[in-house]
Order: sequence, then structure tokens, then C-alpha cells
Amino acid sequence: MTKEQKAKAIEDAVSHLEKVNGLYLADFSRLTVEKANLLRSEFFKVGVGYKVIKNTLFKRALQQVGGYDDLMPYLVGMTGIVFAYDDPITPARLLKAFVKDNENMLSVKACVLGKDVFDGSRLDELASLPTREDLIASIIGTIAAPAQGIVGAIHGVMSGIVYAIDAIEKQKQEQAA
Repeated sequence: MTKEQKAKAIEDAVSHLEKVNGLYLADFSRLTVEKANLLRSEFFKVGVGYKVIKNTLFKRALQQVGGYDDLMPYLVGMTGIVFAYDDPITPARLLKAFVKDNENMLSVKACVLGKDVFDGSRLDELASLPTREDLIASIIGTIAAPAQGIVGAIHGVMSGIVYAIDAIEKQKQEQAA
């Protein structure tokens, strides 16, 4: 690899790191080409990046961006890097499912949410967290609940008035007959 190629690889890694909300480092040494391509296509479908870059070059990129010192010990052996741009939880779910379906082919070394580094053994915990969309839906539901209660109460009062008027009308019809 020439100096220019190394500089380009570092520059690319830095540009990815500046856009991410989460990172996952995986040991792909036992992964077949077929399974690697399958995993890449799954990541591509959800807008997640996956790159393999030399550890020394990735360390330099991490140093340029700053704030990832706790990640350095995990950069040993063959490392594939998963870049989560919008939702940092979706890649965790994909990795968890892939590891479950393809035992011993891939292992997660480390997970990064924001700038917090977690050991790869905590992947299951991270995968069980709600996604951004789930949180937004929950917040909207919480905000909408009081309004739905008010609408229900008004509907109940109006229904009561309608039933009372109907009962009065029936009573008057019976008296007239």
C-alpha cells in the first residue's frame, strides 16, 4: 500500500467517523466471502456502512477525530468496522441476528454509541434498546394520550345528552298516545 493509498484510507475513515452515531468492531476472520457479502447487503439495505481497514490506519483516523481512546485496545487482529449513521441500534440488531444464525463466523469486539465504548459481549443489551423511531412513536403516543382522553370525555357527555333527549322524546310520544 502506497503512502497516498494509506492517506486516502485514513481520510475516508475520518469522513465516516465524523458522521456516525455508532460504531461496531467485529472480528471477521472466520467469515466466508459469501456470508460477508450477505452481511454487507443487509447493512446496505438499512443505510449502514461496513469497511475493512488496517488497524494502524484506523487508529490514526480515530486519533485525528479524537474522543475514541477507549476503543484502541479492541483494534487487534482482523477487524471489520460497522458505521451507524442515523440509528445506532439497527446495526446491533442486524449483528445479533447474524451472529445467532452464523455461530462462530463473526464476533463483535466492541460497540460504540456516541462516544461511549462497550465491550462486544454487551451486544444483546444494545440490540434490545428501542430505536429512534420507537422512541419517537412512544413520545407522540404519550403526548396524544391526554388529547384522546379529552375527546373521549366530550364524546361521552354528548352521547349522554343525545340519549337523554331521545328518552324525553320517547316519553312525550308515549304520553301523547
